[in-house]
Amino acid sequence: MSGDANGDERAIRVGETTDGDPVSLPVEHVLTGRAFVTGKSGSGKSNTASVVVEELLEAGFPVLIVDTDGEYYGLKETYELLHVGADEECDLQVGPEHATKLADLALEQNVPIILDVSGFLDTDAADELIRETARHLFAREKKLKKPFLLVVEEVHEYIPEGAGMGDTGQMLIKIGKRGRKHGLGLLGISQRPADVKKDFITQANWLVWHRLTWDNDTRVVSRIVGSEYGEAVPELGDGQAFVQTDWTDDAVRTVQFRRKRTFDAGATPGLEDVERPDLKSVSDDLTADLADITEEEERREDRIEELESELDRKRERIDDLEAE
Repeated sequence: MSGDANGDERAIRVGETTDGDPVSLPVEHVLTGRAFVTGKSGSGKSNTASVVVEELLEAGFPVLIVDTDGEYYGLKETYELLHVGADEECDLQVGPEHATKLADLALEQNVPIILDVSGFLDTDAADELIRETARHLFAREKKLKKPFLLVVEEVHEYIPEGAGMGDTGQMLIKIGKRGRKHGLGLLGISQRPADVKKDFITQANWLVWHRLTWDNDTRVVSRIVGSEYGEAVPELGDGQAFVQTDWTDDAVRTVQFRRKRTFDAGATPGLEDVERPDLKSVSDDLTADLADITEEEERREDRIEELESELDRKRERIDDLEAE
């Protein structure tokens, strides 16, 4: 499509216009810019994010996905990604102590990572893991300046409209505002744009508006895109979206995004069981250092427990002596 990429700039094909013209996004803008993808459940927003990720992986670019609902492991059907989180189905169980190593694997060793926080019972630990991983990515990118994309599902949980934004949200806002000059991009995804901090949305370099039906959400579309789009957004078909990009002079385009090629792990279960495909596994070498961190943390926790027990025994002895 004309105007999407200039000269020989690399681009990724994501869909087509209503006229059937191909739609591509320039890789540099996708990897280093700030993006917002939104739409109600079932409208195609997560599919669109997966399509972008598939194309980047196909071109050899690593990404890190903060997966809040366990929807992205299907990418492993085709691509070798490191899937970490709290569940046994992950390649490795991780906690905040692994954040530094995860950032190192992603940036230094070009390992695509799914950071699956859907299985964490301790939300504070999940929050800290996301925050620390993002912080280390940002700090390393200041020196490396290597194009890299951080994808965050349910971004309204971290960057909410109004009060209540925590340290993780502040870290993501910093990446959104300052990451681009270091090469670190941010793609935020949410089904409720009305719940996302408006500064984050309005300062995005590219935006994808899938079907929205709640009045509060369509009002956001009217305010940012235009009232005619706010009125039309409830009528969009599955996978269809209004797309805005700041690198083109085109008006808002209506785009039909292609279906992702990999297994749809986030699909609503139907009457027929869907067989989980064979997934690619990462090499043991990749997980060895992470496993060492886990073992070291377990030893540290055991030692703390041992010292606490010893302290309890000494306190009991002191109480006994005082009683005597």
